[in-house]
Amino acid sequence: MLKIGNIEMKNQVVLAPMAGVCNPAFRLIAKEFGAGLVCAEMVSDKAILHKNERSLSMLYVDDREKPLSLQIFGGEKETLVEAAKFVDKNTNADIIDINMGCPVPKITKCDAGARWLLDPNKIYEMVAATVDAVDKPVTVKMRIGWDEDHIFAVENARAVERAGGSAVAVHGRTRVQMYEGHADWNIIKEVKNAVNIPVIGNGDVQSPQDARRMIDEIGVDGVMIGRAALGNPWMLYRTVKYLENGELMPDPTPREKIDVCMIHLDRLIALRGESVAVREMRKHAAWYLKGLRGGGRIRDQINMFESRDDVAKTLYDYIGQLEEEMANESIVV
Repeated sequence: MLKIGNIEMKNQVVLAPMAGVCNPAFRLIAKEFGAGLVCAEMVSDKAILHKNERSLSMLYVDDREKPLSLQIFGGEKETLVEAAKFVDKNTNADIIDINMGCPVPKITKCDAGARWLLDPNKIYEMVAATVDAVDKPVTVKMRIGWDEDHIFAVENARAVERAGGSAVAVHGRTRVQMYEGHADWNIIKEVKNAVNIPVIGNGDVQSPQDARRMIDEIGVDGVMIGRAALGNPWMLYRTVKYLENGELMPDPTPREKIDVCMIHLDRLIALRGESVAVREMRKHAAWYLKGLRGGGRIRDQINMFESRDDVAKTLYDYIGQLEEEMANESIVV
C-alpha cells in the first residue's frame, strides 16, 4: 500500500489536486468512491497569511475525507513556510503538499508553481525549510520539466528527497505542454529509479487498465487520477477494484450519473449557497453528461439556470426520456 510519512492509505489511488474542482463536495464523493488519498486544490501562501476569507475556507477538511493532502503554492521561502506552519497547526489535514507543477502564467509569474522546475537548488531550499517548520509530512507535486530542453525531473525529485520530502507526485508533461500531447511515463520511471521516497505517477491515466500498467511498467507507488475523474468518480472506484482483483466493474447507468451529480450539487449548495453553487455546478454537470445521448442540449439549458430545482427537474426529465428511448430500442432489437 501507499504510505507517505506515517500516513498509510488503504490503496494506491490518489485524486489529483485540481484547481476549481477539488473542494470538499467533490473530494468527499471521491473518497466515497474509494480513493485512498484525496488532494485539495491549491491555496496561495500569501492569501493564507493575509487571512483571505475564501482561501481560509478552502482549508476546511471534513473528517470523512481523511487521509487528505492540502496543497499550498508560493514563490518566497518566508511566506511559504509561514503558510505551511498555519496549515500544520490549524487544519486537520494529514499531509502538506507543495505545488511546483501549475503551468498557469499568473502563478509562474510569481515564481511559483512550475517555475520551480528550473532550479533544483531552490526546490531543496524551499522544501527543507518547510519540512523543518512543520510536523505533518511534506510532499511535492511537480511536472517533469519546464519544456523539452529543461527536463530536470530526476534532479528535482532528488532535491525533494534530500530536503526531507516524504513523497513526490510527477505529472509526465512539461509546463509548456500544459495538458496537451502525451505524458512521458519513461521520465516518471527515471524518477522512480532515482529516489527512495514514494513516487506517485500522474498523466494519461484514463482507465483502470492504464493505472495497472503504470504500476507494473513504471513501478510507481501510487497512481494519481485527475481529469478522468471529472463527472466520473466511477473511474476511481473501478480503478481501485481493478487493482485489487483484476475485476473490471461496469460503467454507471445514466441515472446513476445524474443521481451522483445531484448529490454533488446539494453538497456544493451546503458549502457555497444555492446561487453560487448552481453556477459552479454548470461545468460539473457538463462532465456528468459527457457521453450521454442528447447531453449537449441539456448542458446548454443548465447553463442558463439559477436554481437547484430547475437543474433537478431538467436532469430527471431528461433521464426519464432517455431511459424510455433505450427501453424502446431494446424491444425493437
